[in-house]
Amino acid sequence: MTTCRKILIATRNPAKVREIKAILSGIPIELVSLDEIDPERKIPEPEETGKTFAENARAKAAYYAQATGLWALADDSGLVVDALNGAPGVRSARYAADECNNDENIDQANNAKLLRELAGIEDEKRTARFICHLTLSDGQKSLIETTGVINGRIAHHPRGKNGFGYDPLFLVPELNCTTAELSPEQKNAISHRGQAVRKFAARLKDFLNVSPTAPIKNTNKE
Repeated sequence: MTTCRKILIATRNPAKVREIKAILSGIPIELVSLDEIDPERKIPEPEETGKTFAENARAKAAYYAQATGLWALADDSGLVVDALNGAPGVRSARYAADECNNDENIDQANNAKLLRELAGIEDEKRTARFICHLTLSDGQKSLIETTGVINGRIAHHPRGKNGFGYDPLFLVPELNCTTAELSPEQKNAISHRGQAVRKFAARLKDFLNVSPTAPIKNTNKE
């Protein structure tokens, strides 16, 4: 095993940071968030211009690795709704941005817009999935990439107070509850991000044991 390496979790979303840190806690690495190394927000956010979650994750990871000199772990994730032809998709975090100028209320605005768009759509046609793509970059190349997916359905009204984003509306039929009704441990066990981070953890352990610099090809299909 190499000496302890510092890895940047390239997000300012505290909920994402908590989820990722919880799953990677058993690996001898130092994890820092953007808010920890850049509390004054001197590093501007990159534009997300990719057409897929994978493209955005790769671009963000490379950008923040180059900006900080650290290995950077970035995710791009979102909700894909079949009845909306895949929307909100890569625009999940800013789905209702034109209706909300307050970042603190964007989740509520996104959920409200989603419910309006699905008004009158029956249960069997409200199928959806959460997708998460993770990329670790050294600034020059992607070192590790993993993907996680969870299938479900969009509820007719919000349920639960845990989680964030679309969790109050994402119903897991097998459990008859939304991901916002699950505890953090229960959610991490089944969520798209939990799946992707666990795959990442396994590959990172192997990666650090084999070589601190050799890239590992992505085995996930986009």
